[in-house]
Amino acid sequence: MVALPTLPNISISGTLLERGLRSLVGAWRGIAGGDETAQLARDGLTDPKGVERLRALFVECLEARGGEVSARARAAALGRLYLGFDDAGKKAFLQALANGFSADEVALDKAIADVQRAAEPATRHKAQRVLRAALTPPRQRLLTQFTALPQGVKFLVDMRADALRFRKEAPELAIVEAGLEDLFVGWFDVGFLELQRISWNSPAALLEKLIAYEAVHAIESWDDLRNRLDADRRCYAFFHPRMPLEPLIFVEVALVRGIAGNVQALLDQAQPVMDPQEADTAIFYSISNTQTGLRGISFGNFLIKRVVDDLSRDLPNLKQFSTLSPIPGFRKWLEETVTEGTPDLVDGRARDDLSHALGQRFAKGMLPTLLKDHAWTDNAALTDALKPVLLRLSARYLLSTDKKNKPLDPVARFHLSNGAEVYRLNWMGDRSRNGLKQSAGLMVNYLYRLDDIDQNHERFVHDGTIAASGEVRRQADF
Repeated sequence: MVALPTLPNISISGTLLERGLRSLVGAWRGIAGGDETAQLARDGLTDPKGVERLRALFVECLEARGGEVSARARAAALGRLYLGFDDAGKKAFLQALANGFSADEVALDKAIADVQRAAEPATRHKAQRVLRAALTPPRQRLLTQFTALPQGVKFLVDMRADALRFRKEAPELAIVEAGLEDLFVGWFDVGFLELQRISWNSPAALLEKLIAYEAVHAIESWDDLRNRLDADRRCYAFFHPRMPLEPLIFVEVALVRGIAGNVQALLDQAQPVMDPQEADTAIFYSISNTQTGLRGISFGNFLIKRVVDDLSRDLPNLKQFSTLSPIPGFRKWLEETVTEGTPDLVDGRARDDLSHALGQRFAKGMLPTLLKDHAWTDNAALTDALKPVLLRLSARYLLSTDKKNKPLDPVARFHLSNGAEVYRLNWMGDRSRNGLKQSAGLMVNYLYRLDDIDQNHERFVHDGTIAASGEVRRQADF
């Protein structure tokens, strides 16, 4: 078989972005007809006159003169204008939206007073409806006009991603970003989402997006992707009806025998394809959120449960459901802990072993320095000496909580809140550069025991109890 070309993630992402912009601009040009924003597009928003002209266009959209067709044309023109700007223009566009178009304070005060005066249930109900309308700023009504356009929901999702990027240097954009999040909470309720299995026969445009969006273990080529979609693999994603070819979140699953402990072995393209009917374990080895603009909108907990249900129904031979997960915060935590001078990170025997492997005295504070240079993995004596130390410290990290009684590690927070348990640590589970940088090559299995999921979830939510195996607790020495 002829090998398919390697497709680096960064070039695919750029191609997808450019293609998406062309698609939007083309579709909206047909709706908008004559472009009344052409002059503003040429002049930009570098002076107050340009900003005032933009604000006037916002007002025209809100007044909605001329019926639905005219309203769509004005929204399309504004959308094309936004897409044509560079980052500076987009930030100025969002700032113009933020600095105005808020709720009418006079109308709001009157509505509040009417609710307080209302005595009869019917009168009070009517007053409350008026109050709800008064609480909705014109800005929100303007943004929702884009939903009538082709790919308008995706346009708004990307607009919120821009607002999140600009928010540090332009704090006033928080009001636009938060307003969009309020809209998305309702629009992207899990009840509206569709779970779909993605296969090698899925549209090429969708497969390209898997490559671009994969956030845990980069997909290096079409051959790599095909391997991840083979008969002993599964990939599932949530989709929104208004974004049919845009996965919101997807999970990659390997069907194996026993709980996997090494991601390189799991993704090895030279491994023979296994008959799914012979597998007894489903390994969730990658979960990727794809839309930055949907940050704060949670889908993952529902995705895992739906996929477990589907796999259990389709493959009753599966008895175990586990992840093979990174520990992304471990190295950072270790460096901060050493800096703070926390005692007993390395006990006496381990210190002697490390000193022997190094050929010099192992000094306090040396551990993070050793791990910065990945050459330690080529020194067998040093690796053996580090193994019990790093296993103990990573177990402690995974079982530790912050001031809010939440697990320190973000991946741990996700799986524990879904009802999993910290099951097993895997030494050298990920020898990639990123795996060594994040977690000194360690990986962890979170086990989803079907009989314990609900109880684990309730205990975690109620009092922060972290479900963990006896092995992990012994390693942590808690």
